[in-house]
Amino acid sequence: MTDRLKGKRALITAAGQGIGRATAEMFIAEGAELVATDLNADLLDGLDCETAALDVRNDAQVREIIDRVRPTVLFNCAGFVHHGTALDASDDDWAFGFDLNVHAMFRTIRAALPHMLAAGGGSIINMSSACSSVIGAPNRFVYGTTKAAVIGLTKSVAVDYIKQGIRCNAICPGTVESPSWHDRVKALGEEMGSYDKALEAFVSRQPMGRVATAKEIAALVTYLASDESAFTTGHPHIIDGGWSGQ
Repeated sequence: MTDRLKGKRALITAAGQGIGRATAEMFIAEGAELVATDLNADLLDGLDCETAALDVRNDAQVREIIDRVRPTVLFNCAGFVHHGTALDASDDDWAFGFDLNVHAMFRTIRAALPHMLAAGGGSIINMSSACSSVIGAPNRFVYGTTKAAVIGLTKSVAVDYIKQGIRCNAICPGTVESPSWHDRVKALGEEMGSYDKALEAFVSRQPMGRVATAKEIAALVTYLASDESAFTTGHPHIIDGGWSGQ
């Protein structure tokens, strides 16, 4: 590695597994002063950095840790994938999806911005999805709607603080191999009567014939956190193996 993040104070949410974990490991390798957080602190075991339990739906917890860390890099990775159409979604599903996938980012960004402004700049990276305002996906009504909102949130923060040295970008992955993805494949497999059929359904929509690795997404997050992307802000970065280009 190249110490691209040396001297940067970073905070990652949902760093216990999947993209969050892969990004935490890459941030550490690149020299960041990282605090890795997750709702389940046990998942953070083995990371060579400061770790902490964090419920991003709890504003007091969010403010406490961000005021202590004063990050100049913030990666909002926490989120939830709701399965179903508009007729399958309850009011509670809708409220939970927006609270975790969108409102949580508002909480962390609102807490982090004063510290970034005081430091003269910073980089915020928000987890969106190719399933958003980019493209629609079957049975992803709540999820796709919330991830479209993340892109709007990202653009708004970017334009409001562009003159103060703060960049805000979103990443829009396609299907990524992770523990939560395997859980979704298993759930779909129960509906379809076969795990292999469910796996084929997920993979077949990827033109490359495979899903992404978490490390591939982490590389993009690391780039957006680094000074190499200093001229990049307000953009949804699509990394979906050609899914949205079909």
